[in-house]
Amino acid sequence: MEQLGFEGMPRRLYPCTPTRLSAWLDCPRRYRMTYLDRPPPPKGPPWAHNSLGASVHNALAGWWRLPLAQRTVAAAGSLLDRGWITEGFADETQSAVYRERAIGWVEGYVAGLDPADEPVGIERTVATRTDRIAVSGRIDRLDSRPADPAGPDPAGTELVVVDYKTGRHLLTVDDARSSMALALYALAAGRVLRRPCHRVELHHLPTGAVLAWSHTDESLARHLARAEDIAEECAAADERMKAPLPASAYDEVFPPRPGASCGWCDYLRHCPEGAAAAVPRRPWDGLADA
Repeated sequence: MEQLGFEGMPRRLYPCTPTRLSAWLDCPRRYRMTYLDRPPPPKGPPWAHNSLGASVHNALAGWWRLPLAQRTVAAAGSLLDRGWITEGFADETQSAVYRERAIGWVEGYVAGLDPADEPVGIERTVATRTDRIAVSGRIDRLDSRPADPAGPDPAGTELVVVDYKTGRHLLTVDDARSSMALALYALAAGRVLRRPCHRVELHHLPTGAVLAWSHTDESLARHLARAEDIAEECAAADERMKAPLPASAYDEVFPPRPGASCGWCDYLRHCPEGAAAAVPRRPWDGLADA
């Protein structure tokens, strides 16, 4: 994974995912603990909202993998019920309440789908590279739709990136527009499959809302340039860590960014600054009525 850089010197591409880049932006200390410390520090307990999200994602992916004749509304609920992840909930009663709620979400969602409208990909990994980075990620669902009549190929089809969301917070179109991850997925999918891919969608299961944005080539390029800039910072920090970097200098390269969101960090117990800045969250506090 090398290309020639200045004066013929080989330059290694920085391998990354949108999640890795976002971790650096959020908090370099958390980035170090997650990706560079070996062994990594022990995490806190699992989060119930993550268990909820994973259960829903798995059920929807499993539904599309069923034979066409078996893609019924009831099958979606059954997949959710059988694959329910119980970690992080306060007790069995709370877990059962959210399991039933999630069954209703996935059944209501697939009731609005055409089972015969086969996606191009389910949980599909896509990747692309520039002369600076090699970025990859996994798309919840990749659709093929009739092209935008106002687009460059109105008579053809285009790819659409679909991302499932189960969080308690209401989303807006700006969340779809500003998501670097979705933009990179669209860019990579278009390059891998050699088809237009500009539209990205957030499907919020609790409300049934679909928040969509159609990128231009220019807006995708801006997201990619931003990813390259972030990756350059990550690569420089990674190299300093390999030097090796003495533990006494960790905070010079990987400073903490304490704030209210620190209460949700998996590594809060290892971060005095984060613990001082935020109230620790219980594993089930990310649920809608916690």
